[in-house]
Amino acid sequence: MSEEKDKAAESLKAFTESKELSDRMGKIKHKIMVLSGKGGVGKSTVAANIAVSLAMEGNKVGLLDTDFHGPSIPTLLNLEGRQPGSDGKTILPIEFSEGLKVMSIGFLLPNKDDAIIWRGPMKTKVIKQLLTEVNWGELDYLIIDFPPGTGDEPLSVAQLIPGMDGAVIITTPQNLSLNDVKKCINFCRQLSVPVLGVVENMSGLVCPNCKTIINVFKTGGGKKMAGEMGVPFLGTIPIDPQIVEASDSGKPFVYHYGKTEAAKAFAGVVQPLLQMGDKTKPETKIVLSKEEEKKGMHKIAIPVVEGHLSAHFGHCDEFAIFDVDLENKKIVGQEKAPSPPHEPGLLPRWLGEKGVNVIIAGGMGTRAQQLFAESGITVSVGAPADDPEKLVISYMDNALELGSNICDH
Repeated sequence: MSEEKDKAAESLKAFTESKELSDRMGKIKHKIMVLSGKGGVGKSTVAANIAVSLAMEGNKVGLLDTDFHGPSIPTLLNLEGRQPGSDGKTILPIEFSEGLKVMSIGFLLPNKDDAIIWRGPMKTKVIKQLLTEVNWGELDYLIIDFPPGTGDEPLSVAQLIPGMDGAVIITTPQNLSLNDVKKCINFCRQLSVPVLGVVENMSGLVCPNCKTIINVFKTGGGKKMAGEMGVPFLGTIPIDPQIVEASDSGKPFVYHYGKTEAAKAFAGVVQPLLQMGDKTKPETKIVLSKEEEKKGMHKIAIPVVEGHLSAHFGHCDEFAIFDVDLENKKIVGQEKAPSPPHEPGLLPRWLGEKGVNVIIAGGMGTRAQQLFAESGITVSVGAPADDPEKLVISYMDNALELGSNICDH
């Protein structure tokens, strides 16, 4: 009898924790992971400056540091020695500034030099506590900083928070880092976490005298790798001595050195993330005239590479856009439009502005499908790499054979 009571108590506890976690995360619009395949690439510096940049744009932002063995966020934001408060039931994150709340395991250590020696199950337990018990309130963004690699910390968060908006992956130009970033991308794909993009950090050195950029290592490797892996490239950030100075003194670089080239590079990286939460832009809606509705007129878009449907939806050469009369099963017009720059959230607006209301694709990530659905655009995934016109004809005849989502990222 006692064993049954224990099982019932454990079940109730698990249910309660799951509901608390769901309620807590439900108040946060966008959850974004910041990952790197290798240490020393400036991941925490980028994460902190992304969070500050988003807050500077008027957003409510949370920054969670899950790097238990080397928490850097307290140092980067000059918060060492601070302790989070409590309302008796939940942990209150530290208010760095208006619009930015911060939580790190570093705030809970008696001594900043103490070493944390935990195995995987303990890490998972503490991460669950941080997600469940930290009272973030309502946020526009939660930026989550992780230790390097694809270990317990990112795995636990990805599994605990369904519907993660995606991951920003940080690399440096060297092949040693780029090879490990590919593992991060594959990690995200296996866990159905969209890759929002790759950032190439330390891409050239800003000369402190003439301000020109010197390619100390090399540059362009991140962009090339992103193209090969079929993910967006968000931009390059150069090495700037002022970034080191700002980081060591706990001053957010993008705030104190906003006019520098490196700060402008950060702004470019953050722009696609801002577009995720931009509520000022009118929602794209497909409006057909009554005459068109009667005729069953539609616009069908197909991503094309070398004359055939592209397996990588967002990285095609062009889009073949067909005007079709579904009632009479006829193609009444066709155009080819070069693909715009690959930025998160851009394609739904761009295709919507062209009047597209149906997309036939080989594969498409879950987040992209959601964005198209919100714009009133129907998506069919799993189509074969065939001639676009042939696919459209099959679609009109209800004979289009769809397989699995072959590029779900």
